[in-house]
Amino acid sequence: MSMYETNPTAHDKVEALAAAPAQVNAQVKAKAQGNPLAAGLIAFGAGLLVSSLVAPSQKERQAAQQLKSAAEPLATQLTGAAKDMVQDLKEPAQDALDYVKAAAADGVQNVKAEGQGAATDVKDRATGAKERLS
Repeated sequence: MSMYETNPTAHDKVEALAAAPAQVNAQVKAKAQGNPLAAGLIAFGAGLLVSSLVAPSQKERQAAQQLKSAAEPLATQLTGAAKDMVQDLKEPAQDALDYVKAAAADGVQNVKAEGQGAATDVKDRATGAKERLS
């Protein structure tokens, strides 16, 4: 009696695991058919996967170092431009904040004044009504 006969669920799991790559491949092919964007993305992903498994050559390392060296001045310029932009936006942002604060304060004052005026009006009307009833 073999191990597979005593434990058929383990055997089934092993077979299912062995068949999984083929099923995934079939599903990917089915989804990619008729969809060139999906096919392109799958091919790109597969290329990235394969390239990550292969060690870079000396020429690739040199090219990456040259690219990094060439990109450093650009990165410095972009950082400087971003800092300048932040500095340039500080004053308009502060002005806008001051404007919003002033508008809010004016709004509070207007609501307060209108509330006091309405309260006085209601009080006057109540007094007038009381006098007419007396």
